[in-house]
Amino acid sequence: MTQSVQSHRKDEHVFLAEKYFAPAAAAGFDQVRLLHNPLPETAVEHVSCRPALFNWRWPFFINAMTGGSTQTKALNAQLAAVAQACDLAIASGSQSVALREPDLVDTFAVLREQAPTAFIMANLGATADLAAVQAAVAAVGADAIEIHLNTVQEVVMPEGDRDFHWLANLKRLVEGAAVPVVVKEVGFGMTREALAALAGIGVQVVDLGGRGGTNFVTIENARRPDRDLAYLTDFGQTTVESLLEAQGSSMAVIATGGIRTPLDVVKALRLGASVVGISGLILHWLIQDGQAATIARLRSWQAQLPALLAMLGASDLQALNRVPVVLSPTLESYARQRQLPLP
Repeated sequence: MTQSVQSHRKDEHVFLAEKYFAPAAAAGFDQVRLLHNPLPETAVEHVSCRPALFNWRWPFFINAMTGGSTQTKALNAQLAAVAQACDLAIASGSQSVALREPDLVDTFAVLREQAPTAFIMANLGATADLAAVQAAVAAVGADAIEIHLNTVQEVVMPEGDRDFHWLANLKRLVEGAAVPVVVKEVGFGMTREALAALAGIGVQVVDLGGRGGTNFVTIENARRPDRDLAYLTDFGQTTVESLLEAQGSSMAVIATGGIRTPLDVVKALRLGASVVGISGLILHWLIQDGQAATIARLRSWQAQLPALLAMLGASDLQALNRVPVVLSPTLESYARQRQLPLP
């Protein structure tokens, strides 16, 4: 069967995401200091890293990446097997292509086949209707669905959408979906104003999707004949800036974008994230080193997290919120100019 343009784009995205993967991310975590306490009065064996959101076992998960082609079906199978082995939640890549081409549904359904007990999130764009949401959820046996916001990506994408009237439809999805709806940015961050608008239509969980990780300007611009929108590469708010924007929000917050170490996870949690999403790093591990090595690295992270919390004097994630934090002058200036409360 001839591969469609939409399916081929899924392969392009994976190739370009790996090509432009940056070992040192620019999500802002290097501008956040957690202060050392030489008398933590804790023990690693007594630390709990269990988050409140969805009652997951761990406060990080494998976030949305791929699906929609033969190649990406194989990757999804491996990612799901990793999630199952490490007791992690996992999110599907955008399933829109499978709604248009039913033969591609199995490239996403493989997630539930390989991760029978994992918490799985389906994934669609902000123009999807309730019937599409129902189909996407059913295809992967999902426990929730991510609805992604990607205006910048659409603008740079040669064949992208140009109509961004999304809020009314998001309200319909939140009110009508049979599973929890997570509204997710794809890598350009959130503002306090956008978060207030989402809270106003009943959104309870938001993924900030900050700049600093996989960059869809870089990816989509590489697909443009003239490569003429590179000037948007640094557009948007970093993950840390987005966490500052979310201070005081009534919604549960997921921090995704540029996570590279367990300490980045801890910093994101200290800045208000309920859980942390990881995408590009795990895909990089999988492509370069394989499934077994990826599982080993994630299990190492799971061993390190309680040790880091104990080191900081925090017996659980709630206690972590009391750990003193210092922001760089740049971040402090950002918060002041935006009139945001400090964490």
